[in-house]
Amino acid sequence: MISPYLKANYLSYTIMSNTNPHLLDDSLLKQVFIHNLNRIYFGKCYLNNHLDHLLHLASFTALQQAIQEFWDDVKKQINRMEEIYLLINETPSDKNCNPIKSIIKDGFCLDDKQDMPILSDMDLIMYLQLLEHLSITSCRMLIMVAKMLKYDDIRQLLTECFDESIDNDQLFLLISKEYLSEN
Repeated sequence: MISPYLKANYLSYTIMSNTNPHLLDDSLLKQVFIHNLNRIYFGKCYLNNHLDHLLHLASFTALQQAIQEFWDDVKKQINRMEEIYLLINETPSDKNCNPIKSIIKDGFCLDDKQDMPILSDMDLIMYLQLLEHLSITSCRMLIMVAKMLKYDDIRQLLTECFDESIDNDQLFLLISKEYLSEN
């Protein structure tokens, strides 16, 4: 449920804005879709090429297993996005993908040695949850645009990516609780 304050501010914004986002035609919507699909696709590809390193940074077995599961899901998501590109007859382009790649490349200084392994593991968990939240948000937006474009098969593929990201976020949350629970 949207709070009355947010709803009122949104309504004020839309009344005062010079353009109405509802006036985008299918051609412009497709450009928006491809632009954002490219960003998340190339972010996932970059992440896929660097997850082995993150896997080896984890000291806790459950975290290593979760990162492996996350990595398997990243590979499935990349495959689904490649299927989406085929369905819309487009080729991935990494033009304008720097913001997401920059977040992924930053890595929270994960290579800095910590005095306690728990600090490194918690940094890893926070970093991976941040990436999953980025994926969740991206998929949510792409699903909305796909619905507007009547891309039903694509919506299903994106929903599967979205669901995996939600599940992985919850998995990392459970592992965090394991670290922080009282024995």
